[in-house]
Amino acid sequence: MRKMIFIALLLSGCFYSMARHGYEFRDKETTNRDNTSSIKQTNVAKTVIYHLYISDTTVNYTGKEKKALAINGQIPGPALHFTEGDTAEIHVHNQLKTETSLHWHGLILPNRMDGVPYLTTAPIEAGETAIYKFPLVQSGTYWYHSHTKLQEQSGMYGSLIIHKRNEPPVKEYVLLLSDWTNERPAEVHHSLRAANDWYMIKKESTQNYWEALTSGNLGVKIVNEWKRMHAMDVSDVYYDAMLTNGKQETEFSQLQPGEKIRLRIINGSSSTYFWLQFAGGKISVISNDGMDVVPVDVDRMIIGVAETYDVIVSIPDHMNYEFRATAEDRTKYTSLWLGKGMKMPAPDLPKLNYFAGMKMMNGMMKMNGDMDDMGMNMSVQKMDMNVVMYPELQKGENKENHAHHEGMNMPQGSEEIVTLNYGMLRSPVKTTLPDSPWKELHFKLEGNMNRYVWSLDNKVISETDRILIRQGENVRIIIYNNSMMRHPMHLHGHFFRVLNGQDDYAPLKNVVDIMPMETDTLEFAATENGDWFFHCHILYHMMSGMGRVFTYEDSPPNPDIPDPKKANRKFLSDDREIHPMFHVGVASNGTHGEAMLANTRYALGADWHTGWDDEHGYMATVRFGRYLGKMQYLFPYVAWDYHYQSMHTDNNRNTLMFGVAYTLPLLIVADLQADIEGNVRLKMSRKDIALTSRLRLDMSVNTDWEYRFDMRYILTKYISVAGNYDSDMGWGGGIVVTY
Repeated sequence: MRKMIFIALLLSGCFYSMARHGYEFRDKETTNRDNTSSIKQTNVAKTVIYHLYISDTTVNYTGKEKKALAINGQIPGPALHFTEGDTAEIHVHNQLKTETSLHWHGLILPNRMDGVPYLTTAPIEAGETAIYKFPLVQSGTYWYHSHTKLQEQSGMYGSLIIHKRNEPPVKEYVLLLSDWTNERPAEVHHSLRAANDWYMIKKESTQNYWEALTSGNLGVKIVNEWKRMHAMDVSDVYYDAMLTNGKQETEFSQLQPGEKIRLRIINGSSSTYFWLQFAGGKISVISNDGMDVVPVDVDRMIIGVAETYDVIVSIPDHMNYEFRATAEDRTKYTSLWLGKGMKMPAPDLPKLNYFAGMKMMNGMMKMNGDMDDMGMNMSVQKMDMNVVMYPELQKGENKENHAHHEGMNMPQGSEEIVTLNYGMLRSPVKTTLPDSPWKELHFKLEGNMNRYVWSLDNKVISETDRILIRQGENVRIIIYNNSMMRHPMHLHGHFFRVLNGQDDYAPLKNVVDIMPMETDTLEFAATENGDWFFHCHILYHMMSGMGRVFTYEDSPPNPDIPDPKKANRKFLSDDREIHPMFHVGVASNGTHGEAMLANTRYALGADWHTGWDDEHGYMATVRFGRYLGKMQYLFPYVAWDYHYQSMHTDNNRNTLMFGVAYTLPLLIVADLQADIEGNVRLKMSRKDIALTSRLRLDMSVNTDWEYRFDMRYILTKYISVAGNYDSDMGWGGGIVVTY
C-alpha cells in the first residue's frame, strides 16, 4: 500500500514538473464554464484551449447606447477555468480595426506570454490572431485585461480561475467588479489632464466656498488653499455605473439556509476601490491575490483596484442577502443577491465628510507639497487616512481613536465594525526567501493632481532607465506614498512578500494598496528573465507615467520584440502624449481665452483678448515653457507678446518676452515678464474659484493696471454662461467653452 502511494505521489510530481516546463499533453480539453460552479477535479493534466474574439460592440447600462469592446460578444469576457498543472492555450483573435493585447494578471508565466505590448509581447494587430501558451504552476483567483492604451475601461477584461488539483467539491461564484463611464475613456483621460472638475460637480464633492461657509469650515478651506491644495477627492472619475459581472445587480439563488459559498472577488475596475459588505453576517477571508491566507473574519473590507480576494459567506436564513460593493467615493454601488426570499439589503454607506478630510490634510501637508514625515512609520494599512471622512465611524466612545485602523474595532450604534487590513493577512506556509544576495530599492510615489502627473521619485516612466536586477538575487522594495491618493502597485510575473508583522508567514501578493503617508516593504526572489512592468493599476495613473520596468541582466533577446529601440519608444509614448486644451469666451464686449498643447513637462500656449473694434484693441501672447519641480509650481517660458489698442498707443507692443510664472499660496499665480526692450511687468491671477458648486470666479491684474473679472456658471461639462468686466473692454456677457 505504501509503495502504491509513493508511486502515485511520484507520478503526480512528474506531471507537475512537466507542466511547469511547458510540455504539451495529447489529451486536450475545451471548457466554457460560467460564473458559478461546483468543481470536480481529475488527476490528469491537460491542455485547456480557449478562443477569445475581440470585437466592437454597444452597451446600454444607463439608458444610453454607448460603444464598448467585447470578448466573445460579452462584457466581461468569458470566465476562463483551469486546473493547476494544466497547460493554457489561449487563441486571441483581434477583430478590431486597431491593435490590442491581453495580459494575464497575476500569473507566473514565460516573459513572452505576459501580454504587455512593446515590452514583453508584440501587439496583436488588426485582423491577426495571437496564441498564448504556458503551463499553470499555481492556483487561485486571477483575471485578464487589455494592456493597450485605455481599452480596459471599455470592457476588455475577464476572470481567470485556476483550481487546485483534487480540491473537494465546493459551491462557488466568481464576482468580477468593474466601473463604467458613458464617456469615451480618452475623454476621461483628457478631462483629468485638463483639470476639469466636472466629475467633482457630478459627485457633489467640490468643497466650494459657500459649502465651507455654511458648514463652519471656511477657515479649513482657506488653510487648504494657502497650502496650495485643491479640493480633495478619494477617486478621480465620476462613473455612470458600477457592475458585477457586467450588471448593476445579479443574483445566485441556489442556496439553502446554513449553506456556505465561496465568492471569488476580482476588482477589474479601471480606477475604483470598493467597500465590500454582506447583509448576512461575517465575511471570512481565505485568499488574497490568488494566495491562501489563514482565514480571518471581518465585517467589511476594501478591495483595491486589480486585487482579488476569496471569501466564504454563510446564508443564515430563508432570505435573499445582499453582498454589496460600494465605490470608495460612495456615489454608486453594485450588488450580488444570495439566497431566495425577502430581500435583506446591506447598510448604506453615507456621503463622505470631505471637510474633515481636508482638515486632516491641512495638518499633514507641507507648503512644498510633501506629506508629513510621520508617514515613514506607518505601513500595511494600520492607519486609513480617509477614515476621518466616514460618518458611520464617527459615533460612540471610540470617536477619538477613529484614525487607528489596526484591528479596526469601530462602533456603529451598539455594534463594532471589524475592517480588514493587511496586518491581518497571514500565509499558512512560510514565505521566507532563499539565502541570496540582496538588492534594495527605494521609491517615493508622488502626484500633481492639478496637472495630473503621477510619478515615482518625481519621474514618469519615460524619463527613467530600466532598473537592472540579477537572476538569483532577492529584491527588497521600500516604497513611500507621498501623495494624497491610494495607489495599487502591481508587479508583473512575480509574487512579493508584504512585510506586515507576520514574520516568516508574511502574505504573498502581486498588488499592494499603498495608502497616503504610508511606507511599505516588499520582497521577492528574482527567478525569471526579461522585462517586467511595475506600475500603479489605476489606469489613468499608469497612463500618466506612474511605473517602472525591472529588467533582468543578461536576458536572452525576446523574439517577439525584434527592434527593441523602436518598441521602447512605443512603450514609453503613453505619458509623452500631448493633450490639447482651451478655454474660449465669446461675449458682447469681445472674445477672450487661452489654448494650450501640453504634456507632462512642457506646454505651448496662447492667451488673448480681442474687442469687436480697433478702439478696444487686440492682445495676444504666445508662450513656450517647461514646468519645474515636483508640484510644478514654477513655469519659466519664452513668449511673443502683441498688444494693440488705438486709444492707448503708449501701451502697444510687439516684442519677444521672457517670463516665469509661480504658484503662490492661495493658488495665486504670479507671472513676472520682461521684454527685450527692458519693460518689466507683473501679473497676478487666480482662476476657477469655486464660490458654489457651479459658480466660478476668475480674476487678474497687472502692473500696467489692466484688470479683469470673470464670473461663469457651469451648465455642462464644456459649456458655461458668463459675465465679465475688462478694464479695456468694459462689461460683457456671453458663453464660455472649456475643453
